[in-house]
Amino acid sequence: MQTLKNMTDRRIIRSKEALKQALLSLLSQKSFSSISITEIVDLANYNRGTFYTHYDNKEALLDDILTPLMEELVASYRAPYGEVDVFHIDELPANAVKIFDHIHLNADVYTALFKSDVLPLVRDKMFSALKHIAMEDLDYPSGELNHELLVIYNMHALIGLVSHWIESGFQYPVTHMRDQLILMINWRPRSVKTQIKRTDKP
Repeated sequence: MQTLKNMTDRRIIRSKEALKQALLSLLSQKSFSSISITEIVDLANYNRGTFYTHYDNKEALLDDILTPLMEELVASYRAPYGEVDVFHIDELPANAVKIFDHIHLNADVYTALFKSDVLPLVRDKMFSALKHIAMEDLDYPSGELNHELLVIYNMHALIGLVSHWIESGFQYPVTHMRDQLILMINWRPRSVKTQIKRTDKP
């Protein structure tokens, strides 16, 4: 038999989820700055009192969407090396890469966010979260290569790849994205042929 506390907890979860979904839906129609709390609660079929029980403002509601999403993103990035002492990048199997699984599992949320005017904020949070965890977790061999610059380079590349995948409507399946990422990580060509048409040739 459910206790009163369990029933209350379920109601809280249900109401907060409804408010989150309402905001995401509205973001596909208009800018975040123009969305009112009244619109959010009307779409969620709650009242303003319920909203203010959970959140101080709509920014807090947006943060409640982004915070757990970023935590899951970090967990998916960490998945391939979280249980090992030495991470052999050149031996990384494609099925160990979980970041695309996370993105695809939350496809509706990422799609709504990437089509909205909060995209710069979302990308910044993604970059900050992944950069932080890569700097904290991975201890690269010392040498001439600047560790922080390497992490920045890698995170921008990864987020660029993920962003393109989201914005393309998930054109490729998760398995293809995993395989391609592994190929990119290990691709070290010594030279490539240029396709530029030279005008200085006779």
